Amino acid sequence: MTKTQKIFIVILSMIALGLLVSLGYEGRQAYQIWANRPLGAALPTSPYTPLGSPPTWAIPSSASAGITSTPSALNPLCGGPRVMSILLIGSDTRGTSYTYGLADVTRLVRVDFVKPSVTMLDFPRDLWVKIPYIASHLDGQDHEKLNQAYLYGNPGDGFHYWDDPSAGPGLLALTLNLNFGVNVDHYIAVNMKTFVKMVDAVGGIDLTFKEPLPLSHDPNLQAGTHHLNGTEALEVARNRVDGVFSRGDYQNMVVCALRDKLTSPQVITQIPDLINAFQGSVQTDLSPQVMAQLACLGTQLPRANITLYNFPESLFTGTRIYDPVFKEKVFTWNVNFNILRNYVADFQAGTWPDDSSGGQTPPGETTGFCQ
Repeated sequence: MTKTQKIFIVILSMIALGLLVSLGYEGRQAYQIWANRPLGAALPTSPYTPLGSPPTWAIPSSASAGITSTPSALNPLCGGPRVMSILLIGSDTRGTSYTYGLADVTRLVRVDFVKPSVTMLDFPRDLWVKIPYIASHLDGQDHEKLNQAYLYGNPGDGFHYWDDPSAGPGLLALTLNLNFGVNVDHYIAVNMKTFVKMVDAVGGIDLTFKEPLPLSHDPNLQAGTHHLNGTEALEVARNRVDGVFSRGDYQNMVVCALRDKLTSPQVITQIPDLINAFQGSVQTDLSPQVMAQLACLGTQLPRANITLYNFPESLFTGTRIYDPVFKEKVFTWNVNFNILRNYVADFQAGTWPDDSSGGQTPPGETTGFCQ
């Protein structure tokens, strides 16, 4: 091989290498764009600004991917932000879409990537709240139940009372912010059919009852431990035979059972696949990257660090108020919103229920679950 040929081969090799580097860079850029693109419309940026999430982690193909990130004040786990706030909505629609439906479940989820921990706070659906953007559609009526904010924001015929692309989740988030100072970064809404499929996808859940629980499929569900499929778990979550607050307790039982199942060795390696399988079945603004960060955190989160909390029941008094929309009196909760705002502020700061500031828990009341 002559010297000229060798030089020519070297030049070609350098050009090829340059092309590969260029293609690799462009491919990475394309991946970054895809990974950070929300699966649904983002929440409105006013009156609060959602937090960003740096793209630093991808879903592993298996548990053997070997995640070794170490949390610190400056280095949260899995490349996530220090804290992420997610609005979790359980829609009562029985179909496959998210056009209609009330917010049967409204929970604020605080995800701490430093501690790490996940805490949830339940908002009773019968709170009488001010809902923005509805007055012009309801002859000046600007107050309705909290669960209706989600319905009024979704694009069903006769509703869709505001034009923001975030629809029902966005209007519900805005309502929570207006009334209680809730700041939300992301949202996830799940309808009943998808919930059933999710429970079935993990092989069902185990629940233990201290007393018999009447359900439509089995009016004599006896005390003891039972293995429930998705349909049965949904019936438990929606049961309010003992009152509205007991319904929240049943929902907490179901969520705790799901926590136990999702953190079990048999299921935890399937989390990335489960996330991918349900991407098209939920209403959410999560991007693949944020979902990856949450899945990553799930593989490193101690089971004891997932807790659920309710506002103390003693703060609430049932009452009835005339609703001009329905032209009749409807059940609502009478409660001091300033007290709830204090609880929310402390919850979002990570100081309640760990201390007695603002939202002090009355003596003898238990607000935590999944212990």
